[in-house]
Amino acid sequence: MPGKARPGKIKSSSSAKKRFKKTGKNQFAQQKASHNHLLQQKSKRQKRLAGKTIITNKAYLKVLKRLLPN
Repeated sequence: MPGKARPGKIKSSSSAKKRFKKTGKNQFAQQKASHNHLLQQKSKRQKRLAGKTIITNKAYLKVLKRLLPN
């Protein structure tokens, strides 16, 4: 017996909306971690690299597309 189609829209994950942005090439960008607190003891290089945006690993692409359908 086939499953019923759900009425209405599919909800996006609120936590994923805040962390990931979709790029033009159907990839997802995210901020690197370790740039929020305890910054005094981190080196300048570590802080500089932590402030950058990176492309999310392709292994997570399927999961992110399900979390962010729109």
